[in-house]
Amino acid sequence: MDRNSIIGYILIFVIFAGYLFYTNKNLEEAREIQRIEDSIAMANSNLDSIQVEEQTIRRSSEDIVSEDVADSANVLANVQSTSDSGQVVIKREILPETLETIGNDKLELTVTSKGGRIANVHLKGYTTYDSSELKLFTQERSSFNYTIPLKSGIIRTQELDFSVTSKDSGSLVMEHRLDGGGTLRHLYSLNDGFLVDYRFELEGLSELIAKKNNEYMLDWIVETPRQEKSLKDERQNSTVYYKFKNDSDVDNLSLSGGDEDQLMNGIQWVNFKQKFFSATLIIPDGLEESGTDISVSEPEHNEYVAQMAASMPVAYHFNEVDAQEFQFYFGPNHYQTLKAMDIGMESIVPIGSSIIRAVNKYAIIPIFNWLDNYFVNYGLIILILTLMIKGVLIFPMYKIYISSAKMKLLKPELDAIKEKVGGDMQKMQQEQMKLYKKAGVSPFGGCLPQLIQFPILIAMFRFFPASIELRQKSFLWAEDLSTFDSILQLPFSIPFYGDHVSLFTLLMAGSTFLYTMFNSQSSAAMTGPMKSIMYLMPLMLLFWFNSYSSGLSYYYFLANVITFGQNWVFRTFIVDDEKLHKQIEQNKKKKVNVKPSRFQKRVEAMAKKRGIDPKQLRR
Repeated sequence: MDRNSIIGYILIFVIFAGYLFYTNKNLEEAREIQRIEDSIAMANSNLDSIQVEEQTIRRSSEDIVSEDVADSANVLANVQSTSDSGQVVIKREILPETLETIGNDKLELTVTSKGGRIANVHLKGYTTYDSSELKLFTQERSSFNYTIPLKSGIIRTQELDFSVTSKDSGSLVMEHRLDGGGTLRHLYSLNDGFLVDYRFELEGLSELIAKKNNEYMLDWIVETPRQEKSLKDERQNSTVYYKFKNDSDVDNLSLSGGDEDQLMNGIQWVNFKQKFFSATLIIPDGLEESGTDISVSEPEHNEYVAQMAASMPVAYHFNEVDAQEFQFYFGPNHYQTLKAMDIGMESIVPIGSSIIRAVNKYAIIPIFNWLDNYFVNYGLIILILTLMIKGVLIFPMYKIYISSAKMKLLKPELDAIKEKVGGDMQKMQQEQMKLYKKAGVSPFGGCLPQLIQFPILIAMFRFFPASIELRQKSFLWAEDLSTFDSILQLPFSIPFYGDHVSLFTLLMAGSTFLYTMFNSQSSAAMTGPMKSIMYLMPLMLLFWFNSYSSGLSYYYFLANVITFGQNWVFRTFIVDDEKLHKQIEQNKKKKVNVKPSRFQKRVEAMAKKRGIDPKQLRR
């Protein structure tokens, strides 16, 4: 391996290592702070659940007397106690909960009469890592509540009993009639996909709500259940995404630990994202009001993955029937499906940013989807995709090989220079540069081709772990190409490695080691610390990738094997070492007029000011 290739690999290694460190850094301090907030939130949540069971209404004795006979009998039947002030405490009658189910071929929704909310979402056609039904959230670990300020006090929909007024297989209408007049109504309607049309109506409340109260609050909380094999990986990829109605950019909270934010503009949608699935509330026209609060936090236990919450103000216009149109998206984080909605939701799929995202968006994803139309086995699809990528990069790979071949031919002379100058590194570098110039070899000739491959390297690093197409798809010994392929469960956990052994990761790291070893034999520059760094890279990959997508490790392994094959073809059928050696010898005979670089001119100018002959620097 020549110096330019080494420089290229070191640059890639440093950038790649920094990238992995950034995306996987530990946020323990932030999590400690968040744990305190979680405890407070859990206490508030428990308090709310108690309030759902029982609501007290205080009326004066004079009010009760003024009721008609029928109403008085109904009230007195519920009187629990009388206070010293003459007010009575009345317990609202608790009706038995009923559950209504609607669905299509993609979804099954369970709606509870307690609050009229969606209590359970079952995604058909998908299962969890342990083959159970895949549910985006459950009744016990979710809440969807409107807080509406009336002149007489605050009402919360989660405390009210709703009854069915209309229902068929794909639609449902539930309503609650308030004691003082007015009706609250939920309307749900499913289409053929993962979207649910949802409308919330307030009828006859214009006189019951004070004119200063021109908004009511919607609070949505979900404690997401575990869906994937690796809980750690799922938590790192679970967070809240959102988009403002007047902005094309999509933003999100921190991917790990805990985070919260108050959004100062009206939003178009808020998304509770897990690794491969999402629950999203969409406001087609966007919310008029600002001040939406969003948060994400992780529990100390493993009962659920993360708690995600959104609290948003909804404008009230004092109409006879005041309605707000919504949509829910309950479905997979599939790039093409989300893109077809044309509201920017495909941005929640973590395929990178800037040039990395462009490579995935315009090259990798279209090619992968095209192959998916013709092949069933995803191991075969990854193989063909790798061959196609390597075919596109054949010219840069050829340039790298030529540069390596030239350095191999110069190795005896480079070794002679090293022996001649001893430990004088500065003198050795000067003599090496003279030899490169005479031989017509650029020390950076293979560096640029190495860097050209870097965007594709990172693009694939982002693409495979985010591809739901690979989820629970098996190949050879790997049961699920979207996660690690464990062939051995260890009785202990190794720091930074884990408690299992992934075979594709072993093959990838082993092939990288062999490639480094074979090429280092032809490079005189591969000595000392530089040689140690190059041999350290396969070991680091072994630790980094042990818990990553086995599809990703399989791709890198294939890429190494194909590189071996390409180099064999170059060496056997294309590159003639004897002819290349003659070319180098002819270049040495030519008179080379090398112009000093700008940096060299500056060094010589500084030396001249100090009384040093610049010619001595060129020897």
